Amino acid sequence: MAARAAAGAWVLVLSLWGAVVGDRNITARIGKPLVLNCRGAPKKPPQQLEWKLNTGRTEAWKVLSPEGGSWDSVARVLPNGSLLLPAVGIQDEGTFRCQATSRNGKEMRSAYQVRVYQIPGKPEIVSPASELMPGVPNKVGTCVSEGGYPAGTLNWHSDGKLLIPDGKGVSVLEETTRHPQTGLFTLQSALMVTPAWGGAPHLTFSCSFSPGLPRRRALHTASIQLRVWEPVPPEVQVMIQPEGGKLVRGSTVTLTCETPAQSSLQIHWIKDGIPLHLAPSPVLLLSDVEFDDEGSYSCVATYPSHGPQESPAVRVVIGEAEEEPIAGSVEGQGLGTVALALGILGGLGVAALLIGAIMWQRQRGRREERKAPENQEEEEERAELNQSEEPEAAESGAAGP
Repeated sequence: MAARAAAGAWVLVLSLWGAVVGDRNITARIGKPLVLNCRGAPKKPPQQLEWKLNTGRTEAWKVLSPEGGSWDSVARVLPNGSLLLPAVGIQDEGTFRCQATSRNGKEMRSAYQVRVYQIPGKPEIVSPASELMPGVPNKVGTCVSEGGYPAGTLNWHSDGKLLIPDGKGVSVLEETTRHPQTGLFTLQSALMVTPAWGGAPHLTFSCSFSPGLPRRRALHTASIQLRVWEPVPPEVQVMIQPEGGKLVRGSTVTLTCETPAQSSLQIHWIKDGIPLHLAPSPVLLLSDVEFDDEGSYSCVATYPSHGPQESPAVRVVIGEAEEEPIAGSVEGQGLGTVALALGILGGLGVAALLIGAIMWQRQRGRREERKAPENQEEEEERAELNQSEEPEAAESGAAGP
């Protein structure tokens, strides 16, 4: 009894193993014929076999027999027991099973999962841009793939590298439609990019279509090269800190090269016309300065599209602690500021002198007007005195000897 039970268990395991081995995933191209073999079926009639299928054409399992029937135009059993699909379509995707009994009475089963595919035409980029502008979103173009099944995916590449949308510098707008009669897919993918300031002067883009089935090669479009147009960059300037302070020996001064895109530019420093052998950096820090640190400093920013651009020089002056010299001055700009201040002070002084002269003239006129009447009264009094003295002198002369 134990031997029979063990033998029965082995028979069950072997039968299940045979069913599993018979399962296969089949991919077939749309419109091409497909033949599915029935394992264990006799090569010639009489045959004991049955095909069952569950596809997009059926609502439930459909049974086909070697005798044929109304489904012969879609699927029919061949004399050797195989199942022929003359021209597979999207509706033929599904499960196919065959159960056959061999001459010696052994039952065999076969099972297939059928999927169909259609390779689309080569994708292409339509309405490509003529040039791109940095700092703003630009539409590169629209990649289109038509007539594929399954839908698959479209991917964009830049200079041979896959572009991953991040919602910032790279974004993709996708649209998928399906033909109402054939069921084939049309994919569209519009690419938007925001080039960085000071980046490469030209960018290369391409698009690829990846089928929805494994072991199928991707299809690539022809590459397009777009020019990144940049306006003439603003003038590069050097800012000095401390600004307007006092710089003495042992103190620290920081020079900063201000550019429109510091992160993407190569910035080098120059002192008295000689390049400094330092790593590129937008900041130059001078600590514990000495007299040999005095000089004219400028920075050079290298633009990929416009070449190098040098800033106006900044003059750094070092003095002793008791002298309290000015930290530094921008050549031209510092002198202009001093001249402007002196001009303003001179103008205010002249205006004050003019106002004082006008006020003095007014006060002087008022004083003269006050003195005139006083002089007239004095003259009248003197005349009256003279007139009174003349009769008295005549009377004294008459009374004499």
